Order: sequence, then C-alpha cells, then structure tokens
Amino acid sequence: MKKLSLVILCAALSLGACGRIKDVGQAPQLTPVQQSNESLAMAAPQPIDILATRDPLRAASLWTGGKQSLLGDHRARNRGDILTVVVEIDDRAEIDNATNRSRSGSESMQVPQLFGVPQNLQDRLPEGASLADAVDLGSSSTSKGQGGVRRKERLTVRLAATVINVQPNGVLQIEGRQEVRVNFELREMLVTGYVRPEDISRQNEITYDKIAAARISYGGRGQITDVQQPRYGQQVADIILPF
Repeated sequence: MKKLSLVILCAALSLGACGRIKDVGQAPQLTPVQQSNESLAMAAPQPIDILATRDPLRAASLWTGGKQSLLGDHRARNRGDILTVVVEIDDRAEIDNATNRSRSGSESMQVPQLFGVPQNLQDRLPEGASLADAVDLGSSSTSKGQGGVRRKERLTVRLAATVINVQPNGVLQIEGRQEVRVNFELREMLVTGYVRPEDISRQNEITYDKIAAARISYGGRGQITDVQQPRYGQQVADIILPF
C-alpha cells in the first residue's frame, strides 16, 4: 500500500512537471477575447430609441437626450455598455493582543480520629510515617499569550469593465479583465461585481468601494512568478510533514 501511494505521488508530480515543460522558452498566452462574457454582452442587441426612429430630425439633433447627443447621458446603463472602474486601495491594519492569567489552589485534609482506624494503622506504618495529614493537594497554572498583526496594502489601477447583465431591479452586473504582457511576464487584473446606475459618475466612472460583491484580482504568470513559487515537491512536503 505504501509503495502504491508513492508511485501515485511520483506520477502526479511528473504530470505536473510535464505541463510546465511545454511552456519553457514560450511567453505566457493571453486569454482569448472571443466568447468571453464581455464580448457576448457587447454582441447583444442594443435597445432602440423609439423617439429617434419616429422623428429623424430628433435623431440628428445635438440636443437630444440620447447617448449620441452632445449633452446626452453617456453613463453605462444597458448590457454591453462600458464604464471605467477606479481601484485605489490603501489599507493599513495593526492589531496587538496580550493576555496574562495565573491561578493557584491548595487543599489539605487531616484524619486524626476515624473510629480508631488511624491509631490502629499508625503502628503498622513504617517509621516516620503518619496519618496526621492524610490528604494534601496543591495545583497552580500560569498562561501567557501575545499576538500581533500588521498589514499594509496599496493598489492603484484603472480599467474598463463591461455591463454583462442587467438585474430585474436595475442593478448592473459588470466584469472587466485587463492583461499586459511584458517580455515573458503577464500581469492580469480582474474585477467583477454589481453596481447601481446612480453610483456611476458623469465621467462614466465608478470607484471600487461602490461595487457590491466586488471580486478584485491582481496577479500574473510567467517566468518571474514561476521562480517565486515553491517547487511541487516542497509544497507537498509542507503538507505531509508534521514538523
């Protein structure tokens, strides 16, 4: 059974290594845009301006309320519209905890008289032994603990997101992905969540703190990221070894 487990482990590690060998000397591939949620949303039919279709002069005017107008509302409203997400995270957290607890206890019981039993047993005990202090117990405990957490995060990014769905209550579901490849390192940013149309500014922008159920991911893949990751064997050893 142990040999079988060892064989399975070695086979899994070999398969994982083979999957990475094919990327040797190759730049990380960009995610295809086709068939993504953003492209599907943009390909959906847009709502038709009924007033503009009825009145051609209204459609050609610069003062209509449509998005093509000079003074129209250009904020994202429908599926397929694009808006800018501003991510400016500058968080700091510092927590210090300390505890100190001490407890002591002592119990003592003497049995000088118990129907003459101690006197009868006293003669049978070894020299120097006595039943005067039949029971004597003592205990003490001390506990001390101290912990601290310090964290600092800073991220400033702007990226375009697409409205991929409009909820029945009018809330917009957005998704945006940005990928930048420099040499053999690819950096990617992903933002998803729900926003209210009234929270979108006149510049068609929204900050990350107004996105409900926000999922913000900033990372990358490539040669630098690969070097920073522990090897498969080290990761498995960290899980299996108890010390």
